[in-house]
Amino acid sequence: METLPEFRNEAYTDFSLPANRRAMEAALAQARAQFGREYPLRLDGKLIETEEKLRSVNPSNPAEVVGIHQKATPEMARRAVEAAYAHFPAWSATPAEERVRLLLRAAQILRRRKMEFDAWLVYEAGKTWPEAEADVSEAIDFCEYYARQMLRLSGPQPVVQLSGERDEMYYLPLGVGVIIPPWNFPLAILAGMATAALVAGNTAVIKPSSETPTIAAQFGDVLREAGFPETAFCVFTGSGASVGDVLVEHPKTRFVAFTGSREVGLRINERAARPPPGQIWIKRVIAEMGGKDAIIVDGDCDLESAVSGVLVSAFGYQGQKCSACSRAIVDARVYDAFLEKLAAKAAALRVGPADKPDNYMGPVISEGARRTICEYIETGKREGRLVCGGGTVPENGYFVPPAIFADVDAKARLFQEEIFGPVLAVTRARDFDHALELANDSQYGLTGAIYSNDAEHIRKGRERFFVGNLYVNRKCTGAMVGAHPFGGFNLSGTDSKAGGPDYLLLFLQAKAIAEKV
Repeated sequence: METLPEFRNEAYTDFSLPANRRAMEAALAQARAQFGREYPLRLDGKLIETEEKLRSVNPSNPAEVVGIHQKATPEMARRAVEAAYAHFPAWSATPAEERVRLLLRAAQILRRRKMEFDAWLVYEAGKTWPEAEADVSEAIDFCEYYARQMLRLSGPQPVVQLSGERDEMYYLPLGVGVIIPPWNFPLAILAGMATAALVAGNTAVIKPSSETPTIAAQFGDVLREAGFPETAFCVFTGSGASVGDVLVEHPKTRFVAFTGSREVGLRINERAARPPPGQIWIKRVIAEMGGKDAIIVDGDCDLESAVSGVLVSAFGYQGQKCSACSRAIVDARVYDAFLEKLAAKAAALRVGPADKPDNYMGPVISEGARRTICEYIETGKREGRLVCGGGTVPENGYFVPPAIFADVDAKARLFQEEIFGPVLAVTRARDFDHALELANDSQYGLTGAIYSNDAEHIRKGRERFFVGNLYVNRKCTGAMVGAHPFGGFNLSGTDSKAGGPDYLLLFLQAKAIAEKV
């Protein structure tokens, strides 16, 4: 295969340009014209319709049904794994260079259909235009990056050569993978986990979130158009409560790649660890399970930059990112000034339907999510001082204005529990060492950031801030494929480092061969 150019991250579309704005408006109209379409389940090359359906809605206007999907049964889940297992030998024997070509073709298709996917993300996931654009760009990045990584791993690996022997090591695919992506990055994370599994030579049963199945179905079309055989993967829609355990526990499932809540991730890990009759391997679990991410605002920092970084990290995509800042830990010297500036900026954020480009925040994903977030806001009124938010938005969708609570104690629920919404706890620190102590007081360890101009404080933070992704003088969201391998410590997951040079190794196993000569 010809040498590929050096990997570069996909450029974001500039929606301030009139031509791009018109193209996005046309894509939104095109997507809206397809609302209510029904998507069949493709299982082992057959189109299947079930009696029970899944209906995804537009969280900006829940009366609008975005897509109708099949609610698969536990028996269908077993069939999906069996079919993937039956087709694994043929797909794993496909030369790595051919799998790479298909993945690069998928990247080209995503690039061509970028605005179209932007529109689906706006309508089904409630993403604003810039957030949708970042999601699609990241999906393209995963395809391009993992294609290059697979080429690096596809041949014999360097090992020591003993005298009188020919010594080799190769990487082989694992088998059937169950891919369980979240609703908050329903294209990027789905594409990243699924394409990593497929380009490594595994077959995959992709179980998307019931909140965002239309985006998953559209991505399945991309894979088929790129040339991935339908026998190599299945986009399997259904209720997680009904089919999740069946997929995870099946004896022919070799690995599970999951991104989602701590509770579900721990359940998957526990279920996968128990070998059922007929299973001849230890299942591998690749899990990313959320965070309670902190930004430290030092007494010696660019305060305006810190305020802007916390604002974007806490309220971008309505706080519905595992990397979102939900704790701001602020040095006492700048605490009051920071709060005043942050509250003023947060109060000015526009909240409304995600398809309207002037809105900075769209809806949260569901009525259940809104209810939970509002319960935390009520808890916050008892645990801290509300300095911004707590009101409502005069719209029909699942909207929650940004809420900021000051003077939150480190033992408070608002400080310790993942909320997954636009709620920020602000806590006063005596000094930088105290701020680090507070930041590390968490069962999670995903992302964090430090705003400081003190070189010694930055050095301490680099050494002692216990997170998988640490940022200095910038926001704690927006990890870029290749530059910021993503994954966290503690109960944030298995530190899988998606978008990094080691990630594909999680979908491969090494075979060493020594031949006497």
